[in-house]
Amino acid sequence: MSKTISLNDKNKDFFHSVYEVVRLIPKGRVTSYGAIAKYLGSARSSRMVGWAMNNAHDLNDVPAHRVVNRNGLLTGKMHFSTPLTMENLLKEEGVVVLNDQIVNFAQVYWDPNRELL
Repeated sequence: MSKTISLNDKNKDFFHSVYEVVRLIPKGRVTSYGAIAKYLGSARSSRMVGWAMNNAHDLNDVPAHRVVNRNGLLTGKMHFSTPLTMENLLKEEGVVVLNDQIVNFAQVYWDPNRELL
């Protein structure tokens, strides 16, 4: 049984803003939930960004696999069709992943606060 989150208009707007930022992450790069939240002016809302990503997997134009935690861990992998989908999508883009963590995280990290100024 899947749990459906009822979204009010404020949350829908926030989710939409998250998706707009995620669509801008270049192939082969990743960002964190917290970086997106900070860029959107809600630095304490990284969990809400995570919820947005959990709801993005049915949206083909939102590359949710490019959003990881602040340490480069693939914490959202269980929300993909298989536990290896996120890792495989990142590897297809040239991102090195070992034991559910991005190896070259500092090199592939994309910070919307710097990149989208």
